Amino acid sequence: MKSMKRSWRLALVSGAVLMAASAGWAAESLQDVMKRRGLSQQDLLAASKTYVPTGKRDEFIAFSSGGQSGQILVYGVPSMRILKYIGVFTPEPWQGYGYDEESKKVLAGGRIDGKDITWGDTHHPGFSETNGEADGQFLFINDKANPRIAVIDLRDFETKQIVVNPIMKSEHGGAFVTPNTDYIIEAVQYAAPLENKKFYPLEEFNEKYRGAVTYWKFDRKEGLIKPEESFSLELPPYSQDLSDAGKGPSDGWSFTNSFCSERYVGGIEKGRPPYEAGCSAKDTDYMHVINWKRAAELVKQGKAKKINGHNVLMMETSIKEGVLFLIPEPKSPHGVDVTPDGTKIVVAGKLDTHVSVYSFDKIMAAIKAGKFESKDPYGIPVISMKDTLHTQVALGLGPLHTQFDSKNCIAYTSLYVDSQVAKWDFCEGKVLDKLSIHYNIGHLMTMEGDTTKPKGKYLVALNKLSIDRFNPVGPLHPQNHQLIDISNDKMQLLYDMPVPLGEPHYVVAIAADKLKPAVRYKVGTNSRTDKPHPGMVRAGEEKIVKKGNKVEVFGTLIRSHITPETIEVEVGDEVTINMTNLERAQDETHGFTVSTYNVHASVEPGKTVSVKFKADKEGVYPYYCTEFCSALHLEMQGYLLVKPKGWKATKTTLAAGSYSEADYKKQVKKIADTQAVIDSVVGYITSVNYKDFPDVVNLVEDATDQLGKMKDAKAKHEAAAAKKDWEQANLWAEQVWQYQVKAADIGLRAKTFLEQSGAKKTK
Repeated sequence: MKSMKRSWRLALVSGAVLMAASAGWAAESLQDVMKRRGLSQQDLLAASKTYVPTGKRDEFIAFSSGGQSGQILVYGVPSMRILKYIGVFTPEPWQGYGYDEESKKVLAGGRIDGKDITWGDTHHPGFSETNGEADGQFLFINDKANPRIAVIDLRDFETKQIVVNPIMKSEHGGAFVTPNTDYIIEAVQYAAPLENKKFYPLEEFNEKYRGAVTYWKFDRKEGLIKPEESFSLELPPYSQDLSDAGKGPSDGWSFTNSFCSERYVGGIEKGRPPYEAGCSAKDTDYMHVINWKRAAELVKQGKAKKINGHNVLMMETSIKEGVLFLIPEPKSPHGVDVTPDGTKIVVAGKLDTHVSVYSFDKIMAAIKAGKFESKDPYGIPVISMKDTLHTQVALGLGPLHTQFDSKNCIAYTSLYVDSQVAKWDFCEGKVLDKLSIHYNIGHLMTMEGDTTKPKGKYLVALNKLSIDRFNPVGPLHPQNHQLIDISNDKMQLLYDMPVPLGEPHYVVAIAADKLKPAVRYKVGTNSRTDKPHPGMVRAGEEKIVKKGNKVEVFGTLIRSHITPETIEVEVGDEVTINMTNLERAQDETHGFTVSTYNVHASVEPGKTVSVKFKADKEGVYPYYCTEFCSALHLEMQGYLLVKPKGWKATKTTLAAGSYSEADYKKQVKKIADTQAVIDSVVGYITSVNYKDFPDVVNLVEDATDQLGKMKDAKAKHEAAAAKKDWEQANLWAEQVWQYQVKAADIGLRAKTFLEQSGAKKTK
């Protein structure tokens, strides 16, 4: 009770300090702050547009590639507050990704030639879509360096699958989805032989090297890519780049641009000019126009060739069946974007000043009429650029990528050389506004700006350089994401956000209310498969099973206790530890690690995770909860004892403390005082309509579970007291109080939630 009074006194003192500080702050006017910090009215306006007050939430959530980290970065818009890193292609220790058995299995899906790939270069995230709208269910991202695609389930923001492209050796153009997420599109970058383990010299580049675009079949019900139902198109050895799927009238078609259609092979070692000269010699490259729905039908009809066990529709078949066409585009393009209404395709050539807008109707008319200006060296029909253009607009130097506004016909394009964003009208073909950014912009992103229903409001410029924008942190500078207000006729730069993670290449954003992530798992869930985990046990079922040299532990975690507290094995044993988090309260995550064994698990409420290692050295190894979870977090511990072979114990009793009857009476008084607090909280909760609040119902269940554990501990302390065993009496009484404290903590959280949510008294 004294400790509780002490806490209340500290709270009163803290409150007085805060009140005094508030009075001090009030004495300084807004004008004083502006003068002291050298702020302008424009600065205040920008700050007010990005400020999200304490307790409030962002309107949009952005998912950014993490570049060479192999991860995904999640942040809010407009606050630009970083919320999470998602481990995808590389281990991520905070979440135990790559350190527990379940996530290791996901990462193993990304092995190439039987080897672990321990880094990735994430580039283009893309949301799952329904009727062309981002639906907030799944996120996909590619690995440019090691051609792979990953699936992230947005119900828990975890990576569930990694698939390796069976025919590509590199890629840049992924991941882009069709309007109902039937397929995820991935295009090769640098041409290479499609067959694995085949060598052909560069002198045979034109004949033996090939490009490709893959259509990964996605099963929405399973939340997984189906490699056996996926297919690719063989393409010429041009460097295919980014893609976009048609929508509305252009649904069923996809568009992939390219560079180096010269098929140039560099080699300054052999006296030839480098790639950058040979790959930009022509005035145009090719946009690939692909009827993917027809291609999928042909694959089902058995007209594909198996290469490395994968279905590939060869160029000869694609040409014959009217699946593949080419259209000249400005040289070295770095973006192909279908307008929200699906009627036009925008291409920007980074060595041109123009953005070219193609008409889908004109493309279809040319194909229907068989009106082609030529064929490429591989026999693919080439449609004339002039026969398909809607307009061309001069925007500036180095146009790259285009995103769209909620306003009809309004687009935004990044200008790399000019370090600007251009706002323009793609219907009338005119520039509306330009804004300088800092510096050398690559991609840009508007809210849901590559879907059928962009949300407008904000744009994020992904800048490759930051130079003088932030405090220097060494030669390696952060990238710079700049938030821009696009809600008015003129764009306004609002915020600079340093990104301390790889090179964030592209980012997508979605309305926050479309995301419906869970706050807990069903007890015993393997989060990577969303199925029951075989290592799950409930309270009281914990056990250690030893078979030969294999030891399997079935344990539980709950504030502030790990069961079992002691694990004994022998040198050489293979140890598997399954841990289930029994908490039902939101955000009561536990972690688990064993000293020096390089294992770690993040165990969110309801989740079961396993770690595995060989006990290869005798000794004493503490294990503990790595996630601060309660007042007695540091006491949430245990010991792994690795004994020598054949070791025999010499002592049979554990070390004891010194306790008296007076100590026991204090414990009993503390229990009674705490119960009064609990009764008061319970009285409030049950007096209002708490059952109308699902989160509170879960909290009440958690608190009831804790209180239910008291009965056994109470019987033990009373029995020990009857025997005058004051050590056992005190310790078991303390355990009763611990259950009370946990229940009270949960109950007070529930009470606060109800008060803030406007709970009503029941009759």
